[in-house]
Amino acid sequence: MSILPENYDYTDKDFDAMRSRLIDLAKSVFPEWTDFEIANFGNVILEMFAFVLDVLIYYQDNQAPEGRWGFVQLRRNAIALAKLIGYELSGASAATADCTITLANGPLAGDVPVPLGSVIQTLEVTDPIKGEIIGWDGSGDPVIPAGSLTVDVQWEHSLTKQTVFTSDGLADQEKFLPFSPYLDGSIEISTTSYPTGWTEVDNFLESGPNDLHFTVSVDQNDHATIGFGDGTNGKIPPDGDTITADYKTGGGLEGNVDAASLVKLVGTFSDSLGNPAYLRSTNAAAAAGGAERETVEAARSLAPQSLRVLNRTVAREDYEINALRVPGVGRALMLSSNEDTGISENHGRLYVIPSSGSTPSAALKASVLAMVTETYPNTITFQVEVLDPAYLDVDVRATIWLREGYSATAVKAAIQAALVDWFEPLEDDGTANANVDFGYNYKDADGNPAGEISWSDIFNVVRDVPGVRKIGAGPDDFLLNGVSDDVPISNHQFPRLGTVVLINGATSTQI
Repeated sequence: MSILPENYDYTDKDFDAMRSRLIDLAKSVFPEWTDFEIANFGNVILEMFAFVLDVLIYYQDNQAPEGRWGFVQLRRNAIALAKLIGYELSGASAATADCTITLANGPLAGDVPVPLGSVIQTLEVTDPIKGEIIGWDGSGDPVIPAGSLTVDVQWEHSLTKQTVFTSDGLADQEKFLPFSPYLDGSIEISTTSYPTGWTEVDNFLESGPNDLHFTVSVDQNDHATIGFGDGTNGKIPPDGDTITADYKTGGGLEGNVDAASLVKLVGTFSDSLGNPAYLRSTNAAAAAGGAERETVEAARSLAPQSLRVLNRTVAREDYEINALRVPGVGRALMLSSNEDTGISENHGRLYVIPSSGSTPSAALKASVLAMVTETYPNTITFQVEVLDPAYLDVDVRATIWLREGYSATAVKAAIQAALVDWFEPLEDDGTANANVDFGYNYKDADGNPAGEISWSDIFNVVRDVPGVRKIGAGPDDFLLNGVSDDVPISNHQFPRLGTVVLINGATSTQI
């Protein structure tokens, strides 16, 4: 009986290729079978096998890359890969804002308490942005004193949830928290036998049999699962104990609401004498600090880099890698006296750009400093300072001629959008935008800082916008910061789009 030769064409794996191979195989075994064009039962069976092979190969081709950092696409697989190297994809961070609560029908004769956890939200009828009062300048619950009209509070884009379980007394218990998106680090655990003392740990490797430790793992849908020890590594909650989990949900860029948008307090309030209190809220400044969870695309870059850092911060790149571990940090640059002679020996300047652009909050900079000096300790003789980015505004002036059928207004909007995209610090997937970087990272052919942003790069952005027929060839027809030349940039600066002025070459008027 003859057999088919081996097929080494690994791209020849679709339904038609499988059907052809199966036909050749059938002919080699049953030479009298020659009718492969009609829907007889043999052909039905043969094509069924070809279809199954096509499906199996499709899943195999898509699953194989999921085990490699360079190709992983599904978040659950990225989480599993990260666990193998001790890396954890960060969740979303919650925005915060300072709000002033005002008594509309006051002043009243009694104190008006506004309990911590009270919800303040925006005015949208559907899907308003909600968050809780998490603090104020005093202790206990915020209070509008008798005879007063206002109290200042801190608002956070989060909501407190509570889930209650019953311990089965078994080792390695896991409890699923139903509310999402889980806000990292927000959970508090208590049990009937041990109301306090439970501490979250990364794993139970260093936990003793009586240590009140638990772990938290977050899945691809931002649901959290808490885990307990086995009695040897980590305490087992006693059988029948009630396990209470208090945690928060929320976070994300949507919490960065505009000023004067947090206006509605949810609930009813009264003073200490029972008189109704009508409260309203406002935030003088926009909320800040909200950031999306780490994307798979960002993890593909950061997770392998984390192997270089291990558990410390020493080299210049270590500071940048560990700064990017902080939720909400989009770009980072570390400079020392090696890169900038104006910096003192054993001192460093760490510039960070938040994921949302603009200027990092004081809280974000404090988190970065803690990450590079405490979580991943640096050398005690080296002093690091976390700073706001020094933006370099790049103004663009261009004289353009339009293609037939395009309106000047539409082309202007398209050019503006293209330039905004080109200058964005991050791509939509959370990875670094390769078009722009800190000045130190603009390198020449020898790997030295070039100190300039290429004029031609930005010229090409405008030229390639649909509707632009040409850009003028005169010395003043395409200017960056007033000159027809590359833009000088210092090591610590980061380019940002400034003003855009477009001149219609046919009319010599501004668009």
